[in-house]
This record gives sequence, structure tokens and C-alpha cells, in this order.
Amino acid sequence: MALSFCGNNDIKAYSVEYGVLNNGCFVDALNLVPHVFLLFITFPILFIGWGSQSSKVQIHHNTWLHFPGHNMRWILTFLLLFVHVCEFAEGLVSNKVMSSNHLHLFMPAFMGFIAATTSVVYYHNIETSNFPKLLLVLFIYWVLAFITKSIKLWKFAEYKVGPQHLRFCITALLVILYGLLMAVEINVIRVRKYVFFANPQKVKPPEDLQDLGVRFLQPFVNLLSKATYWWMNPLIIGAHKRPIELKKIGKLPIAMRALTNYLRLKDAYEDQRDPERAPSIWRSMYRAFGRPILLSSTFRYLADLLGFAGPLCISGIVKYLKTKDEVATTYLGVYFMSSTELLQNSSVLAILLFLALVLQRTFLQASYYVTIETGINLRGALLAMIYNKILRLSTSNMSMGEMTLGQINNLVAIETNQLMWFLFLCPNLWAMPVQIVMGVILLYYLLGCSALVGASVIVLLAPVQYLIATKLADTQKNTLEHSTDRLKTTTEILKGIKLLKLYAWENIFCDSVEETRGKELTSLKTFAFYTSMSIFMNAAIPIAAVLATFVMHHFINKTGPSPSEAFAALALFHILVTPLFLLSTVVRFAVKALVSNGSFTWGSNLLTLSDINIRIPTGQLTMIVGQVGCGKSSLLLAMLGEMQAIEGRPTYYSSSIEDIIGFVPSDPRNRYSVAYAAQKSWLLNATVEENITFGSPFNKQRYKAVIDACSLQPDIDLLPFGDQTEIGERGINLSGGQRQRICVARALYQNTNIVFLDDPFSALDIHLSDHLMQEGILKFLQDDKRTVVLVTHKLQYLIHADWIIAMKDGSVLREGTLKDIQTHDVELYDHWKTLMNRQDQELEKVNISQPTYDDNMSMTTNRRSKIPWKVCWCYLSSGGFFMVFLMVSSKLLKHSVIVTIDYWLALWTSSKTNQSQDSYYLTVFIILCAAGITLCLITSLTVEFLGLSAATNLHHNLLNKIIHAPIRFFDITPLGQILNRFSADTNIIDQHIPPTLESLTRSTLLCLSAIGVIASITPAFLIALVPLGVAFYFIQKYFRVASKDLQDLDDSTQLPLLCHFSETAEGLTTIRAFRQEARFKQRMLELTDTNNTAYLFLSAANRWLEVRTDYLGAVIVLTAAATSIWSLRYGLQAGGLVGLGLTYALTVTNYLNWVVRNLADLEVQMAAVKKVNSFLGTESENYEGSMDSSQVPENWPHNGEIKIQDLCVRYDPMLKPVLKHVNAYVEPGQKVGICGRTGSGKSSLSLAFFNMVDIFEGKIIIDGIDICKLPLQTLRSRLSIILQDPVLFSGSIRFNLDPERTCTDDRLWEALEIAQLKNMVKALAGGLDAVVTEGGENFSVGQRQLFCLARAFVRKSSILIMDEATASIDMATENILQKVVMTAFADRTVVTIAHRVHTILTADLVIVMKRGNILEYDKPETLLEQEDGMFASFVKADM
Repeated sequence: MALSFCGNNDIKAYSVEYGVLNNGCFVDALNLVPHVFLLFITFPILFIGWGSQSSKVQIHHNTWLHFPGHNMRWILTFLLLFVHVCEFAEGLVSNKVMSSNHLHLFMPAFMGFIAATTSVVYYHNIETSNFPKLLLVLFIYWVLAFITKSIKLWKFAEYKVGPQHLRFCITALLVILYGLLMAVEINVIRVRKYVFFANPQKVKPPEDLQDLGVRFLQPFVNLLSKATYWWMNPLIIGAHKRPIELKKIGKLPIAMRALTNYLRLKDAYEDQRDPERAPSIWRSMYRAFGRPILLSSTFRYLADLLGFAGPLCISGIVKYLKTKDEVATTYLGVYFMSSTELLQNSSVLAILLFLALVLQRTFLQASYYVTIETGINLRGALLAMIYNKILRLSTSNMSMGEMTLGQINNLVAIETNQLMWFLFLCPNLWAMPVQIVMGVILLYYLLGCSALVGASVIVLLAPVQYLIATKLADTQKNTLEHSTDRLKTTTEILKGIKLLKLYAWENIFCDSVEETRGKELTSLKTFAFYTSMSIFMNAAIPIAAVLATFVMHHFINKTGPSPSEAFAALALFHILVTPLFLLSTVVRFAVKALVSNGSFTWGSNLLTLSDINIRIPTGQLTMIVGQVGCGKSSLLLAMLGEMQAIEGRPTYYSSSIEDIIGFVPSDPRNRYSVAYAAQKSWLLNATVEENITFGSPFNKQRYKAVIDACSLQPDIDLLPFGDQTEIGERGINLSGGQRQRICVARALYQNTNIVFLDDPFSALDIHLSDHLMQEGILKFLQDDKRTVVLVTHKLQYLIHADWIIAMKDGSVLREGTLKDIQTHDVELYDHWKTLMNRQDQELEKVNISQPTYDDNMSMTTNRRSKIPWKVCWCYLSSGGFFMVFLMVSSKLLKHSVIVTIDYWLALWTSSKTNQSQDSYYLTVFIILCAAGITLCLITSLTVEFLGLSAATNLHHNLLNKIIHAPIRFFDITPLGQILNRFSADTNIIDQHIPPTLESLTRSTLLCLSAIGVIASITPAFLIALVPLGVAFYFIQKYFRVASKDLQDLDDSTQLPLLCHFSETAEGLTTIRAFRQEARFKQRMLELTDTNNTAYLFLSAANRWLEVRTDYLGAVIVLTAAATSIWSLRYGLQAGGLVGLGLTYALTVTNYLNWVVRNLADLEVQMAAVKKVNSFLGTESENYEGSMDSSQVPENWPHNGEIKIQDLCVRYDPMLKPVLKHVNAYVEPGQKVGICGRTGSGKSSLSLAFFNMVDIFEGKIIIDGIDICKLPLQTLRSRLSIILQDPVLFSGSIRFNLDPERTCTDDRLWEALEIAQLKNMVKALAGGLDAVVTEGGENFSVGQRQLFCLARAFVRKSSILIMDEATASIDMATENILQKVVMTAFADRTVVTIAHRVHTILTADLVIVMKRGNILEYDKPETLLEQEDGMFASFVKADM
């Protein structure tokens, strides 16, 4: 048929005898004029590229500068495009009715669509280059289009064409839209004054865009890019070439930074200060972040309402597949369609369905994005609030265990995230009821009363789902408690692993972990059961609802439903289940969020100091001395204002230091500034240099002087990167002495008036102590005339003190100069003198420092994301092969049955049946549904329990491997890394992998079955599937890589944030003493922002993926609809099957993005299995031995005779030997002393007795048995050792002395009495059952060491080894101890590794070691006679 503009079947078509405007065709031609004008003018401008010269504003992103009314213009343009599509469709359908082609019916609509698209592209280019004068073209276009459309509308009205005709409605809409766009253009002129005004307005881009560091552009891009996350393309596609790093994601825009949001929340909180009622965090959250939540909810409502277009369009398409002829009504010589007629055309409905899906998904993703952004803003604000609160915590809150590090970490890592998640799910709360009500109304409209039965099934089962959800929440809480307990025990075991191995207690403690793990697994079983119930309900409810509906329909109407009704109902039931399922999740999160919002409270104190009145002289050295636990450190804390006053008998308290000390006002330094080195050294996760300068400006000369004064240079030279090496929690392990000296260096470096040093010599040997005293304290500090307060046990330094304060039991015993005390308290002075005469010969303990290897096992090497099938298989096989088989087979069966149910429904509804056939169809349908529901139950249970079984086995194997690993493993593997396997990784394996696996298998099978069904109904669909498949492949490929990078960034930026919180809590005293709160706050805000940036990019990447897979899904629906309509025109299939195909196509849109998301999640989560697996390859110690434990006599070793023959020992086959050909003989009951400089092999010898190191030559024979032949458990359980570092476990005193529970109370009291602890323990509540907190923190270091001595006495072994056991005890206590060892152990063999040489002068035998060999070996008297001997030189230095 020939094409002509006005049609060629009517001669009058071109006549203008009644006036030009009365010819409809000419009016349509007139409507073409504005469109042609716009294209004619804008195309040259767009293609010549005028932008670069005219840009006045320099911004790094191709400028996102928005003109006024920017969003409004985009929305109106989108509406305009939609109306043009409708106009074009109406024109095409009308043209079909005409006898010849009338181009004027659809040509102007087509040109209008092109022009509208051009207008928005043109506008975008003008806006980004900020050249508003060129907007005049658009203004003229809108005016012309408005005039021509108005003429058309006026002519329609004249010819009695009204709202009942579709073309009239469309024209009226176009007039309104062009008018509004004209108004937007006028507004731009009014605000920017770019024409008609003398001085145009100058604009500056937003501050964020002038900052080159801001890369998160979502708030600044245009509406289309906002909706489709187009601006993310370079980042996501670029990730495939090189990993996304922190530099690439830059900074957050100002409005999203933690500080901005903290101030916003704080203001909202302060505004509520009302004497009537307390301010509520909920109200403040609403005031600060309410508006975006409302916006998000609006988007959510729109999305939900558009969601119902799917089922309605399906119903229409199936219903109107057979087109029927209409009677044509003509006006102005052409056919006019009625308004309802267009909606009865299947092809039009298919396009409407496509558009509705695209819009629905766009709104849904916009809603998600807005809530996530708000949630992140809220989290930033809450973290800042918590941090401020931590900085104000009193030290006693921390030390009394009222606020533990665990609680703080919990608040930061878990509770704030709970609140954030609650916000994410908030819009669901109010959108769901609307969705449910709408769904039920539509079902009723389709199927009448029978639909209400199905809906009531869904609604009645909703409370069950809610019940399951609350149960899940409770179980999760229990699980969390048990896993916290398990982690606490595991941490303690790993920290004290050396002691456990030496005492052969690893199995006792391993059992205690297994016991808590057992409780945790019981919780996890319940959790798995409820999760599978939840999944089951979600899968089974739609089947049950459909079953109930159609059975009811059969009984009421005596026939089955029509295809259009059946499949629209099916789609509606699927829509209805989602809100009900989510409702339970949302309610659960709401409960969690309410719990998380509990406030902090602290209180309770114990008396530490009493009746303190002291004076500290300015510019002089004051020393505080006294026995262990007498309150020396507490006095320092009191001076720092860290102790709390207790009413009644006030303890010492001062809010500022100036109350204690008088100052010289002319001092250039900050008058009240303080430097402080705590007793327990506290380091930051930073370089050595940053730890020493601690925020002060770097001064090379001063820094060098401080390093020399603390003799740190040799230590720094050993570090891999010198003083730029990172140390601290996640850095290199330093020895105690090195850590202590760095803390002292920090105090010296600060330019402050007062320096407080709390026992700075405790971990140093004598040479280092002397050097620090002379160079650091006497020279460096005294030359500066700084006021120094020094707490120490080293009484030999008292001669240097200008003022001495002696403490006893929490009060001051004496104060004055050494002379004063000599004259007034002779007894005390004599006591000191005897102790002072023994200058200690101490040797610093060396720790072989190892660089920590990063936890991400060489992630960068394997850039291109391959799914780790090997690891997946390892995970599945841990769950057991039977469970894997059950899961796979039941999943496949379930999906086959579900497809069969729907296919049967299609057959039933398409066939014209009589009563008996109908009953047959119904019976089969009921059987299939029952089978489907049963299979749903089986599959949901198998996946969860497969996961549980895998988690049980993996943790059990991991624990056994690690606890039985050789001690060398713990030296070279950082504690944090081992703990990570038991915390984060185990948690992922326990709780995250099973649901991800379930979701992945379900969504993949759903998509595959859907594509299979559509292809089997319309094979033509497969042709279209090829390009769609390719697009999907590339989307998922790019996304998975970028998602993994961003996930890693999110994890790696979260760790420093958590560490910063726990570091701050640990070092509160130091931070406050140095007045560094502001610097630490600033650091916290930076870390929070960095983590939030990573999280925002991750969620934007998720939106990027979902928008694309959703649009792909919409294209699949359009293709399925088009191929169905096309094949039906040729009579290829029944209507019921078309309905089936479209219903399945709709499900694809829901599940496509889940396939990719779950795949990406699983990939990240499988890394946890990989890490655990890498530890499962660790070699265990050989526990067996060649002798059976039954062959070892019960009372072995009864004499305590030790023969060492040609002994060679190394730590690892790869390392050099540490003991070379050592020979020695110890008679039963002898007291042996071993001494030597650091690294001479003393400690290695002590470990060799316990077979803890590799004895590769020679042997040690104890009471006639070679120890290498004994089972390790037997050997270690028969010897006793006291280590240098005291280790206590949380529990009771009884448990610490005798975990095996084999001793009587009398024996325990006897041991405590020997260790001088009986009176102190008796005074405690509970006596032997008194509580020991984690690490024994509620006792002083000296008291802890005494407990360890008591522990060794409890084990009645005839051999005791003391490894520098008196290093951290004051001299008075040490004297008592030496006597005790001589009396209580008179009949036993005691090997003492000497820290102070005088302790072994009374020994029967002395062994002097050097570089792994025995240098001298004899009685001490004999050795002293050799004046040039090594032992003699040690003793000389000691006198």
C-alpha cells in the first residue's frame, strides 16, 4: 500500500476550501513545524562541539551544574516521551482501520518523540558546560509546540471530539506538558537572568565538585544518570583491568560526612531538651533524617503500585489475543479510537507492561538507594556520638569491667549496623499494608469470592511467619551470646597457649571451647530450623493460596477459571507473598533496633586510695616506691584526674594537675601540660615515629636525642622499615621491653612541663634501665627542668631522687628526701639499704619479631574473578555427601514439580471442559500442589542442615589443629589472624553461607525453569535470548569483580575503625593525659568517612547491577510477550500457555539480580572457608611418643635426676640450632642456677625439658627415661614450670590453681600460704571461688606472678623449672620467694633460670651459658674463685 501524508483514498484529504485549520491533516502538518525547527537548530550545535570554549566554570567532572528546575524538567520530559509513545501507538492502530495509509496520524508523534529526546540531550550539554544563553532555542520550541498543540485541541473541541476519544486526551496532556516545560524555561530565565536582564547571575558549582577528591557523584549527576547509576560505569568496568583502591573512590560529599551528620543529630537531640520528658534518640533520628525516609517511602509506594501493572497487563494480553473488529467512527476524515480501545490491544499492552516494569524497578532502586544513604549518614552520626562518649568514660569503668572492650566493639560493629539496617527496611513497614490491600482488591476483581479464600490463606499464615521471625531473632541473640563466650575462651587459650602446652592442659581447655561450641551449635540448630521454616513458608504459601483459590473457584462456579484470570491471579499471589515475608524480617529488625538503642550506664567503685596529702616539688625528680599493689599507679592516675572520689571517705581526686603542683609561670611550655607513660605499654597502630611524636611536630634533633636516651636505635635498625615500620595491634610484634621504651620515648619527646612515668623499668634489663635512668631521666628531663614523677621498684635509683613518697596499703607511709627518711625512719631505710645493695643483673627477654602477613591471602594475584569451585566443593564435602545428594535431588524435583503445577494450570484453563473432566484436572492439581509443598519443606531443611553440618566439622577440625600445633606456629602467626578464623570466618560459615547458597540455588533454578518454559512455548524467544544472554554475561562479569573489590574495601576500612575504637578505649588515660582528644576525634571521623565511602560505593554498585538486570528482565518480558503474540497470530498455541510464559517471564525480573548478587556474595563468603582451610594444613605436634603411657611408672619422676647428653636443639628445621652439644648432670634434689646474657639459650633449655622444641640430636634422660620417647601429655603433666610472664584465665582462683579439679581445698590453701597470698584471698568474697577477670586484670602483676607460683606448688612434681619467674616482682616479695623455694622445695630438683644473679648464689650448681654452649659449670663458690670467669664478672656487676 502506498505511503502518503494525508492518505490517498480521498480526494478531499488535501482540500482547504473550509479554511486551512479545518483540514485535520494540515493541522497535524502544522504540529510538525516546532519539531523540525528544533532538530534543524540543535543538531549543528550538538555536533560542532561548542562546549569546550564556552565553559566558564572549571570543575573536574564534566560539570554537574544544575540549572533551576533541573529535576522537574527531566520528569516532565520523561512524561512527554511516554505520551508521545501513546500518541504514536494510537496513530498506528487508527491507521490500520483506515483503507489507506495516513502518515499524519503517527508521523508528528514520532517526530515529537525524536525532538523531546533531542531537547533533553541538548539541555544536558548546555547545563554541563554552563552556557545558559543557548537555552533560548528550547524556550522558543516549547512556545511553538504549545501553540500548535493548543490549535489542534481547539479544533477537536470544535468538531465535538471529546474525552471519550483517546486522541483528544493525549493532545490535552501534551498541551499541559508543553505549558509546564515553558514555565520551567521562564523560571531559569528569572533566576539566572541570562537574557532580558542587564547583569546575568554568576554561579559557582557546589563546593564538593571543586574538591578533586570527591568521587561519589550520585547527588550531583542528572536525573537519568541518578536513576540508572550511569556515572558508576567507568569505575565498574575499570575494575576489570585494575583493582579498585581507596584512592579511586575518593572522599564523601560534605553532606554525607560523619561530622555533618553528627552535628545534625546532636542539634535534633538538643532541641528536645524539655524538663517534662527525656530526649528520645528515636525522635532525634526522625528530626534529623525524616525527610529522605519520606522521599524513599514515596518512591516505594509508586513502585508497589506499578508492580500491579504486571498481572493486569498479562490478564489483558491473554484476554485480547483474539482481536475483534470495531465499527469505525470518523471525524475530520480520519478514524478516532475510543479511550478503552487502545488498552484492548495486546501489542500495546505488551509495550505498556514493559514501560511499567522499567519504571517500577527504577522507583524501587531509587527507594533503596535513598534509605541506604540515609542509613549510612545515621551510622556516621551514631559512631561519632559513641566515640565522644568513650572519650568521657572514666578509667574505673574500664578497669572494673563495667564497660569492656567487647561491649564497645559490639556497639560499634553490630548495634550501629542494626539501626542502619532498620532504616533500610523502614519504607517497607508502611508500603506493605498498601501493597497487601491493593493485591487483595485486584484478586477479588479478577476471581470474585474464591480469591478471598486464597488471600486469607496468605494473611492467616502471616502471624506464623511473624512468630518464626521473632523466634529467629531470639535464637540469633542466644547464638551471639554463646559465640561471644566461645571467642572469649578461645582468645584466652591462644594468649596462654604456651602455659597450656607446658602444663598439658590443652585438652581441658579444648573441651571447654567445645562445650560452649556445643551450646552455640544447639542455638544454630534451632536457628537453622526456623530459617528453613521461614524459607519453606515463603515458597509454599503461594502454592497453598493458588490451590485454595482454584479449588474454591471450582466449587462456586462449577468450572475452572479462564487463562487470563488464572495467570493474573498467579502473578498477584507471587507479589503478595513478598511483603508478607519481608514484614516478618522488618519486624525482627525493628525489635533488634529497639534493643540496640539502649543507653549506656555505668557506676560502682571500690576504695583504692585513702588519706592522701602530698606535695610534689616543681622541676625536680620525685619517686614513688612501695610493695606490689600498694596503690602507686592509682596515685598517678589520681594526679591525672582519672580516679573518682567516693563520698564519705574521699579518695584522692583532682580535676586538674595544677592543684597538685606549683609552676613557674615564665615557662615557655604549656603550663599545665602533662606527658605520661603507663605501666602497661600502649601503642597505636602506626609507625614507630608516629608513636613517639604522637601528634607533636617533628623535630629531628629532639627525636634523635630521645631515641638515644631510650637506646632504641639498635631495635629500630632490626625492624624491616626502620622507624617507618608499622607496630601495634596489627603491626610487628615487639618485645615487652621495646614496647615500654617506645612509650617512655613518647613521654620524653613531648614538650611538656610534667612527666609521669609509671614503672618504666619493669620490662628492661639492668643495662637498659641504667641507660634510661642516666640519659633519659637524669640528663634529658632534668636538664629541661621538667617536673618528673617516677613510680619504680628499683630502689637503687633512690639516691637520685629529690623527693621520695613511700606508699603502703593505699596510703602514704613516708615522704621526704632520702636524708629525711634516713634520720626519721631508720627501720625503713635499713630495709631499703639491704635491697639497694643488690643491683639487679637483669636481662631483657627477646621476642623474635615477625612481620605480620596480611590476612588477604595474596588477593591481588588472582584478579580476574573466577568462582572458587574447589573451595565450594571443600565446603560441601564438609557437610557430608549424603546431605549434598539430598539437597541437589530435592531442589531439582521441587522446581520440576512447581513448573508442572503451572503447566497443568495452563492446560486446565485453556481446555473447554465439562464437569467430569474438570474434576479430573482439579484432582491432579491438588496432588501436584501437595507434592510441591512437601518438597519445599524438604529442600529448605536440607540446605540449612547441610550448612550446619559443614560448620560443625570445619570448626571442630580447626580448633583441634590449632590447639595441637607446635609452639613455633604461634610465634610466627599473628594472634589476630588466628582469632579471625574463629570469629569472623566461623561466623560467616555458621550463619551466612547457608542462606546465600539456598538463595543462589533457588534463584538460578527459577530463572532457568522460567527461560525453559518460555522457550518451550515460543521457540522464537531463543533467538532473542542470545543477545540478552551476552548482555547478562558481561553485566555479571564486571559486577562480580567490582563488587568483590568494594566488599574488600568495606571490610578493610572497617577494621581500622574498630581498632581505633578499641585503641582509644585501652589508651584513654594516655590520650587524656596528653590532651590529644581532638586529634583522636578527627582521626575517628576520617576513618568513619572512609568506611562509609566504601559502603556507599558498594551499595551504589548493587543498585547499578539491579537496575541493569531489572531492565534486562523487562526486555525478556517484552520479548516473551511479542513472540507469543506473533506466534499466536499464526495459531501456534493456546492462550493459557501465553499466560504461563508471561507469568514466568515476570518472575525472571525478580530473580535475575539475585543470581548475580548471591554469586558475588558466595564468592566473598567462600574466602572464609579458604582461610580456615589454609589453617587445616598445619602440622600438629607428635603427641604419641614411642612409649605407651601405661609403661611410665605412676610416680615418675620420683627422684628428679636429670642427665643431658650431647643435646642439640632448634626451633625449626629451617633455622640454626639454639643449643649445641650441651652436656650436664643434675643430681636428685639439687638446686641448679642457669645464667647468661640475652640469647644465650637459657629459655630454650627450659623448653627442651618439655620437648617443646625440636631435639634433633642427643637426649635428656629424667629418672632413667628418655623424654623424647614419652607421650607429650605424660611428660608435660609430670613436670612443673613458672614462666616469666604470669598467665591467669578468667574463672575462679580454684580453677586457675587446679583446672583438672584433682586437689583438696587444704592443698590449695597450703599453696596460697606458701605463695604469701592466703590472707589476700581470704579477704576476697568467695575465697577460693573468688572471680578472676580476663587475664587476671583484677590483680596486680606481682600478685599474678605469686598465683603462678602457687599453681606450680599445687602440682607436686619432683622437678620445678623457674624461667626468670621473679622478673616482675619487687625485691621484698622476691626475698620471701627465694626462702620459700629453699624450704617448700627442699627435697625437689629446682632449675632456676636467673634474671638476677644474686638469686642463684645459694644454688648447689651453676651453669653459665653463652651462644647455645655451656661456658662454666660448677658450684658457685668454685666459680667465684675464678676471677676472670664470666660468673664472677656477673656477680661483681651485681654487688
